[in-house]
Amino acid sequence: QVQLVESGGGLVQAGGSLRLSCEVPGFTGDYYVIGWFRPAPGKEREGVSAISPFDGSTFYENSVKGRFTIAGDIAKNTVYLEMNSLQVEDTAVYYCGYEEDRSWYPFRPMTYWGKGTLVTVSS
Repeated sequence: QVQLVESGGGLVQAGGSLRLSCEVPGFTGDYYVIGWFRPAPGKEREGVSAISPFDGSTFYENSVKGRFTIAGDIAKNTVYLEMNSLQVEDTAVYYCGYEEDRSWYPFRPMTYWGKGTLVTVSS
């Protein structure tokens, strides 16, 4: 069982920034993909961004391109999502997802999930 430790949510005004973190404690393998998802109409969750720190592949949903940046620290087994120019529409619980399947493609649902961290953007 993989446990994910999320942090960084909070309340921010529109135009502001937040950074989310997702740590995978005790990871000893050689590959994973970590993604951030949030609820969306008609879907349980939609992909926002994802990264495979081992090959540097990054993925972004269209509405966050140019505003969000995802990065990974392999030594710390942690992935960060820097969210800039936040909009009211970005308000959501953000879930960190973890996947070891090398055939994963964006934004297929992942195998393991964190509990979520709330991001609230006020106008």
